[in-house]
Amino acid sequence: MAAAQKPKDKSGYDRAARATVLHQANVYVTADADAQKLSVVTPGHEVVIVQRNGPWIQVFANTDVEDTNDENQPEFADDNDTVTPASGWIRDKGVVTPSTPGGDAILYGAAANFEAEAAQPHAPKGAAQAAHLLYERAADYFPQSSFAPAAAWRAADIRWQLEKEDISTLPSAKEQEAYLRPQLYDGEMKKVMKMYPDTKYAALAAYDLLDNKLCGDWQGLPKCPEMEAGLYEKYAQRYSDGPKAAEALYNATYRQGVASTMYIVQDDRKRSQEAGQRAIGLAQELKEKYPQSDYAARAAAIAYKVQQSIPIFGDDRD
Repeated sequence: MAAAQKPKDKSGYDRAARATVLHQANVYVTADADAQKLSVVTPGHEVVIVQRNGPWIQVFANTDVEDTNDENQPEFADDNDTVTPASGWIRDKGVVTPSTPGGDAILYGAAANFEAEAAQPHAPKGAAQAAHLLYERAADYFPQSSFAPAAAWRAADIRWQLEKEDISTLPSAKEQEAYLRPQLYDGEMKKVMKMYPDTKYAALAAYDLLDNKLCGDWQGLPKCPEMEAGLYEKYAQRYSDGPKAAEALYNATYRQGVASTMYIVQDDRKRSQEAGQRAIGLAQELKEKYPQSDYAARAAAIAYKVQQSIPIFGDDRD
């Protein structure tokens, strides 16, 4: 019989050979700090370990290719559009592999530290990207870890928020219809929902996914806030025990209040009253289901303004 082969991951490399770094690691031609530098591996990017030599590790390190949007395509894809992985040597420190003792906590903690840095007013360049990649490695290298679900979600959310910010700067971001603007990549979010169904992380991912369905700009027309109110209400029903349920109900309440105001501007009092009653009903639902939530109080304020015929959107001076 043929000798049993070590299982390989989707990239074609032995899982045990994969590793990532926690800091910027110089890649040298030889195992010598005075040797020529080939490139730099930044935190979270992956290397493949070829051999070890004392305090040095020989690796394949493709530092020029960003993570692909296609979860089924390997990072070290062999095609004409990628850069050939560079073979070189890095110091054997700050290197975490799937077999590193406590590696799940180390990667998760390092990612959390970078995420905290990225939230600072003058965040270090690349901090958010490093957090994204390290969270991703934590979930990938240690799928059975208790950190894995949170790591997968936080990796997906960081990428989502970064892309959302980038798209918001485009002229098409103001388009009313969602299909007229670039869609946020949803592969990582859908993977979280598939890998961790019926968890709070699936609920969080589903909430983010609503962004791809929202209007870019309401343009003063009630169809957008009413449509969005429906999306948020359905979400709150589907994920009633999730961490975003109360917020979703508030968003639905607010948008129905906005639609009520917009219909008044259009002199359509019947539809204005209908939207206003839906806003009041949603606010009451929030109060009953999530009485301790700030969103319940905020929704109550919206309902009160509707009852008092105070505009929810635009100029509320009387």
